[in-house]
Order: sequence, then structure tokens, then C-alpha cells
Amino acid sequence: MSPPTNQELNDKREEHCFAITPERASTIESATPWSSAACGRPSGSSTTATCTCQCLISSVSSTKVECLRFLRANTNLPLPKLHACFEDDGAAYLITEYVDGVGMNELSAPEREIVAEELNVHMQTLRQLKPSTWGGPGGKVLPPWRRLEKSNRRPWRLRDFEENDLVFCHNDLSAYNVILDPNTLEIRAIIDWEYGGFYPPQFEQKFFKRVGPSAAVDGEVDDTEQLTQLLAKYKM
Repeated sequence: MSPPTNQELNDKREEHCFAITPERASTIESATPWSSAACGRPSGSSTTATCTCQCLISSVSSTKVECLRFLRANTNLPLPKLHACFEDDGAAYLITEYVDGVGMNELSAPEREIVAEELNVHMQTLRQLKPSTWGGPGGKVLPPWRRLEKSNRRPWRLRDFEENDLVFCHNDLSAYNVILDPNTLEIRAIIDWEYGGFYPPQFEQKFFKRVGPSAAVDGEVDDTEQLTQLLAKYKM
């Protein structure tokens, strides 16, 4: 039996859940930001804040947490604040600040061009980070979704990269993952870092230039075979 589609998953989503994909479910809750109350757990304080709670595959969750912590410590990129993360009953939960704004996907083409200039600056910041090895800050290698969806979706084990040009990539940088101030178009947050880490520069594609998935569409060059060959060369 084939896995359910995103539409089939979202047709059955629960109250407060605003999106489901094969690797995560996302909800918006009023919760104590430093506790796990957003996922229905007891709260130790009456102070509340609006948070985003995500239920993810464990390997995806840990990479996302590691990326947020690493980038907040080493860059000035606009990122959602990480409030809590934990595992329960085989699932990993991640609670982050809810960032209000509009998605880059909601803008006109000329407006997206303006935002793209700021994104290019942030991408250059990422390229200045020095890697120690493949993959996310915690060492897990999760290739871009456009490649991972065609595999068993588990982390890869790779030998050291022979070239010395690994750069930090988001690996899912679509217009849907950029939240903006609706008036100034300043970027408030770049989200969804679960595939982030140090990879060859060709892994990062500027899918944010148009509205759509982080994969080739409408006659665009599909590079998944190129990524597969590169990964296979270093697979242990």
C-alpha cells in the first residue's frame, strides 16, 4: 500500500492542527512557552503565549532542534525561538514561538523579488559557517526532501567528503518557509530547518523564487539523480 498523500492526511487532521505532512503534524496553541503544555501536558504557570507545536519523526525533530540552536548561537538569521522539545510514546515534539506575519508565497512576483534579495544575504551568511563533517550540527545526514522522499527516509551514513566546499544549507527553502512583516516585507523568520546542515553547495536551490514545492516543477531541471549519485559515492 502506498503512503497517504498530504491531502489525505490533512482531510483527517484534528482541531487546532493547521498542517500535516508525512513527517510532521503542526498545531497552534496557547501555552506556557517554557513547558510542554502546547501538546496537552500539565503547565506549571498561568502565563500563556501562542506557540507552534509540531509532532515529528525523531530524526527530523533532532536535526531541526540542532539547527535552530546552532544558527541562533552563530548567526543573526531571523529564526523562531525554541521553547521546548521532548519525546513521548515514540513521537518527538517541538514547541517554538509562533511568528505572526504573511508567507512569502502570498506575495506578488515583484514583492518576492524584493524578499529574495534579503534571502540571498542570509544564504551568504550560512556559507560563511565552517563545517566539521556532513549533515546537521548533530551529525545526522538527512538529504533535501526532494531526494529523501525517494528513499526510506532514514538518516544516511556517509564517509568524509573529499572536497573542502561543504556549506550550510537549509535544503527546503521554498516561499512557504519564509514569514514576513506584511507592511515592510522584512523577513521575520525562516522556518522548517529539519533538513538543514552542511552539504555541497548544489544541494541548496532557490525554490523561493516561485510559489511551489522544494522540488522541480513545470519543466525545471530535476537534480535528484545528481544528488543520489553524489550521496551514493560517499555512502558507508
